[in-house]
Amino acid sequence: MTITPDQIPPQSQKRNPALESEMNPKPLYDDPDYKGSGKLQGKVALITGGDSGIGRSVAVYFAKEGADVAIVYLDEHGDAKETQDAVNSYDRQCLLIPGDIRSEKFCHEAVQKAVDEFGKLDILVNNAAVQYLEPSIEEIDSARLGDIFATNIFSMFYFVKAATPHLKAGSSIINTTSINAYKGNSSLLSYSTTKGAILAFTRSIAEPMLEKGIRVNGVAPGPIWTPFIPDAFSGDAVSNFGKQVPMKRPGQPKEVAPSFVFLASEDASYMQVRYSIPMEAL
Repeated sequence: MTITPDQIPPQSQKRNPALESEMNPKPLYDDPDYKGSGKLQGKVALITGGDSGIGRSVAVYFAKEGADVAIVYLDEHGDAKETQDAVNSYDRQCLLIPGDIRSEKFCHEAVQKAVDEFGKLDILVNNAAVQYLEPSIEEIDSARLGDIFATNIFSMFYFVKAATPHLKAGSSIINTTSINAYKGNSSLLSYSTTKGAILAFTRSIAEPMLEKGIRVNGVAPGPIWTPFIPDAFSGDAVSNFGKQVPMKRPGQPKEVAPSFVFLASEDASYMQVRYSIPMEAL
């Protein structure tokens, strides 16, 4: 099942971060035909931005493969509870950790809470982000620039730094970047710039982490139907979202999450960002 642009009515949300529970139609984060095969059995994952969108789908797919998860989110408690319920439905545990990832202290506390709860940490997914629609560079002030860098890229430094002492050989770090890291996007200038920074960070940290036996990879999605969209764009732009790509529709979180499963699992034991060639996103 997919969702075409003509099934998406004009909509926007004043709240930032936007809520998945208020989107119409709801993003598709689970595929009942996807059957887990124990690829992540007994593993523990921490996923930032795990309350909704791609992060929610990754949490659910990890659970289907046998992992317990901790999800970090700001204050979208209702969305986070739905993710927790979905994970629990697959007989796995889901720890909710609300807080502000712009704070290095909180990021260290979040990692410690996950380790205290589950006894270990095997997988770190740096997925949380914010974006803003910016018609011109003149509209980007220092406060916004500081906020988006603190959320989108500084937090990745904090979480990797906090998680590394707990990760062992065979562990995996997966960072969510974007097609905009490669192509740029003039209307999402600050967001695209942070995604380029994430790409460079992922490539730069990969080699020293590999010396510890920890694999580092990134996923660069194209246009995916998540709370990002009614958050940043006008109602009419939302109703046309996804028409610009060859498939003429937005992707769904469930169409991205299996790539995170692959990168977190032993199937990707020889997949590491400095030595793999990413497929160009649409």
